[in-house]
Amino acid sequence: MSPTDEGQADPGPGPGARPGGVGLVLGAGGVAGSAFHAGVLAAIEEVTGWDPRRATVVVGTSAGSITATSLRAGLSTADLLARSEGRPMSPAGTHLFQAVGPLRAPPPLRPATTMRSPGDIAARLGRAATRPLEARPLALLAGLIPQGTVATDVIWEGIAGMALGAWPAKHLWVCAVRERDGRLVVFGRDARPALPDAVAASCAIPGFFAPVEIGGEAFVDGGAHSPSNADVLLGADVGLVLVSSPMSEAGRRARVALDEPGRRWARLALGSEARRLRRSGAHVLAFQPTPEDLAVIGLNPMDPTRRGAVARQARESTLRRLAHADTRTRLRPLME
Repeated sequence: MSPTDEGQADPGPGPGARPGGVGLVLGAGGVAGSAFHAGVLAAIEEVTGWDPRRATVVVGTSAGSITATSLRAGLSTADLLARSEGRPMSPAGTHLFQAVGPLRAPPPLRPATTMRSPGDIAARLGRAATRPLEARPLALLAGLIPQGTVATDVIWEGIAGMALGAWPAKHLWVCAVRERDGRLVVFGRDARPALPDAVAASCAIPGFFAPVEIGGEAFVDGGAHSPSNADVLLGADVGLVLVSSPMSEAGRRARVALDEPGRRWARLALGSEARRLRRSGAHVLAFQPTPEDLAVIGLNPMDPTRRGAVARQARESTLRRLAHADTRTRLRPLME
């Protein structure tokens, strides 16, 4: 991939960006998304020496919220990669995940079939009509389709097993969508419920997982608002924003594939968010799956049998990207 390819979503203002910390954005993407994050972050640390655990703010959406929480709990990128590949972790990583146990397969796909009541649908549509700019179409749709029934226990238990207790001292922002009106809520910034609840809500795929109730409100996957939600960093004290976006794709050339429309939409959404961040003075560098990455990911991002292969491929493609002088220049603030 060319170092000037639009795979980076938005080139940002360059080395003259305003000073500030580093914002790390980890997008949605299921099992494959978590593995993609592991490969990308491991490669970045290998090349730059920068430890993602030092990020000023870590933003996580859906699968990205699990990786973000793992980083804030103290898991290294080397251990993230080892866990994704099924290799032994360091003693520190093994201790941290002692109560979590080995990676578990996601629950079997069981789409909901029970329709919402006409009154519920009418109320949601009425709110959308009176406040048309409050929610994005997919976020609104999440509150109209049949409600999921699969419990998010596997996610809740994994986060609780890391025994973080209270929210970490360093900024951790977890994105979820309030079901009744489609509004994006950033837990850790807007409110601080129990951390396992926040992450489970961020991962509650509409129509599959049951919504997670927090403070009397039902919440679903933050990816219904945006697969990346990078622009929640507007106004944050960050001069460099790194994005790992498993649900979009690098390059301008369209593919002939069933997932192509969704990936094009995710790419456009990220590009729009990156432009807003650039206008605010931040430098933005995004890592999106290359065609080679997508061949390994396949059409089912929840397939646990591909986890190790996806992590390895993402690391290799990121290392190739980082070999370009242009990319290294953009990452210079990490090495200072």
